[in-house]
Amino acid sequence: MADPVRSGVVVVGLGRFGAAVSLELEALGHDVLAIDSSEAIVQSFASRVTHVVAGDAADGDVLRALGVDRFSHAVVAIGDNLEASILATAALADLGVPNVWAKALSAPHASILARVGATKVVFPERDMGVRLAHQFTGQVIDYIEIDDDFALVETRPPADVTGQTLQEAQLRARYDVTVVSIKPVGGSFTYATPDTVLAPGAVLLVAGQKGAVERFARAV
Repeated sequence: MADPVRSGVVVVGLGRFGAAVSLELEALGHDVLAIDSSEAIVQSFASRVTHVVAGDAADGDVLRALGVDRFSHAVVAIGDNLEASILATAALADLGVPNVWAKALSAPHASILARVGATKVVFPERDMGVRLAHQFTGQVIDYIEIDDDFALVETRPPADVTGQTLQEAQLRARYDVTVVSIKPVGGSFTYATPDTVLAPGAVLLVAGQKGAVERFARAV
């Protein structure tokens, strides 16, 4: 049986990104240990996060004293101090935390984080910028990049297939995309089937290569 203590998550840095991660993890029922170098910030989260402490997360001795080596996941959310971000990531990896996710501000920063032990590097500002850019046309309701060349898009059905079933519309053959689910007006998302009707005003969740889903959205 797995050690229950190692199911917790350490979050380093309580800026906007780190705070959002910590609070959402708490809401999902995870054991969270949040660390920030600012006493004032720590005090402001004392009643919102179960375990929150002030400390230098770039110092391996501090992390060891906090029992961080007993956690299975860590998120380095430091964004305004590249040196602290890199040192904290390295310290967590050195302590044997199996999964260390780190926020990066640039490609060189990401490369260094990976070299010092980050198991996953995230770009929250870049990813949000990509999502917003795809929404400006009005044809894309939301855009989520899943991989380097794969995305999920929320959009409407093209006008020329409205009223048809997915089998009749042949969207996969025409656009090389897959309709994963559909939300009718006033309804909720349900899994799409060949008999699903592309009703006027419906919202589709479409998956495919980036170029394919973008071409599909422009056809709306």
